Amino acid sequence: MIPFNKPCVIGDEVDTINQALAESKLSGNGAYGKKCINWLESELHTKRALLTPSCTAALEMTALLMNLSVNDEVIMPSYTFVSTANAYVLRGATIRFVDVDPKTMNINPEKIAEAVTPKTKAIVAVHYAGVACDMDAIMKIADENNLWVVEDAAQALQCKYKGKDLGTIGHFGTISFHDTKNYTSGEGGALLINHQPSIERAEIIQEKGTNRSQFVRGVVDKYTWRDIGSSYLLSELNAAYLSVQLNHADTIYDNRMATWTRYHDGLKTLLYEGKVELPFIPEDCQHNAHMYYIKTTDEQTRQQLIKFLKEKQITAASHYVPLHSSYAGKQFGKFIGEDRYTTRESERLVRLPIYYDIKQEDVDYVVSCVKEFYNK
Repeated sequence: MIPFNKPCVIGDEVDTINQALAESKLSGNGAYGKKCINWLESELHTKRALLTPSCTAALEMTALLMNLSVNDEVIMPSYTFVSTANAYVLRGATIRFVDVDPKTMNINPEKIAEAVTPKTKAIVAVHYAGVACDMDAIMKIADENNLWVVEDAAQALQCKYKGKDLGTIGHFGTISFHDTKNYTSGEGGALLINHQPSIERAEIIQEKGTNRSQFVRGVVDKYTWRDIGSSYLLSELNAAYLSVQLNHADTIYDNRMATWTRYHDGLKTLLYEGKVELPFIPEDCQHNAHMYYIKTTDEQTRQQLIKFLKEKQITAASHYVPLHSSYAGKQFGKFIGEDRYTTRESERLVRLPIYYDIKQEDVDYVVSCVKEFYNK
């Protein structure tokens, strides 16, 4: 069976974890955590990066930093992972879901503008499959309405929009290091803070609401409870694993891009024949080959294709069920405007196996099986 995903393993992770164990510090913000933070800050040119236990935790921190509460509204796409909404619902905010651009499956800025009300406090831009949202248009809407912008860049490390790293354009960016992502620590994430006045408070929120970070740096002689917060630290063992991944980030990137291109070239004939749609990458965007998907003509064909590939020992998968159609989505949010593309496009999308070091012959086999399905 060709699996849908395999967690990335470079080969030096075990030795690095053993070195971390020898340091006798397993809690967060140790030597390996600092290595990862330094990499993020230097490579992405963000003002401050904090490692978190997950991207979900990083999103929750943005809700605290924006002081969200009951009666506040947050605009986001319905086509996203549940954590994108949960982080703000936990603070009492109401979600205003809007439609996507069918070419990229990213939030449509025109629909954002139509969904803004006096209660709106933030926009969440989800960079689907590592392809950038139209950040110029989103930031313009935010500036005109005095709104926060959070980039959910869970899938988008090493991706760019007009030369700028995703996660560094809005006020905050969040990244995932879950084992399904290109660069992993098993579980883990990062918060990128591009809003200078929020840096000190973010450090306090991360350390359970205390100013412990200032104490560690010698700024204060003791630390105390200063604000609301929680335990938003990534352990040193996870950071040790992640440090290896980041040290080899370019190798991982090149490897995955080669696989993505092999899929794209191999399936173009089906595109030309009008049988499927392939991923669309805008000219001003640089993606990271986080996923490779195709779109079938309808949901029935998608299910038939997934079943056919399973019979051929290939694991393919659909993706998000739009949040506004779920029980909790109806309770905590509302779809604004017409659902013209979100549901329809989500029912057509099929993700193919892609992971670090997948064999070229396996990619070619997947391509041949997809073609066989359509030729039948």
